[in-house]
Amino acid sequence: MQNHFELFHLPERFAVDLNALEAAYREVQSRVHPDKFTNGTDSEKRVALQWAARANEAYKTLRNPFRRAAYLCELHGVDLQVESNTAMPRDFLMQQMEWREALDDAREAADIAMLGSLEKDLRAARDAKLAEIAARLDANDYDAAGQTVRQLMFLEKLDEEVQSVYEKLEG
Repeated sequence: MQNHFELFHLPERFAVDLNALEAAYREVQSRVHPDKFTNGTDSEKRVALQWAARANEAYKTLRNPFRRAAYLCELHGVDLQVESNTAMPRDFLMQQMEWREALDDAREAADIAMLGSLEKDLRAARDAKLAEIAARLDANDYDAAGQTVRQLMFLEKLDEEVQSVYEKLEG
């Protein structure tokens, strides 16, 4: 079975040409979309639906840098152990605690400016982790990239919490 990159005829690397991805996705969807098989047999309809769903999943995965990085690690045999392994470097954990305290302070004070500052810090950290992941994946260091992907997962979750607080404060 082809992997997501092969499905869209893209090189298997972290840096993805999003325009090429979009064009390849549209091309695949034009061939397999279930609407093209309305007069087909039940088997043809089922296969078309399966291919369309696979193309949708592949597109979502490759379009999102976090999901793309995790997918590349998994393609190369790295089990991210997202459910069972929460070990992180000490300095990263300390930074997480500081950000969580800042989030709690912003929430309690209903301080949008404080929340904005935290969001800016998180984005900078996220961008730095993505750059680190890209460098590690480009060097074929999938194990180290996997560790950094796990750290990025924490940042993504914290950012979701920040967005939730924004919604409550602005809502």
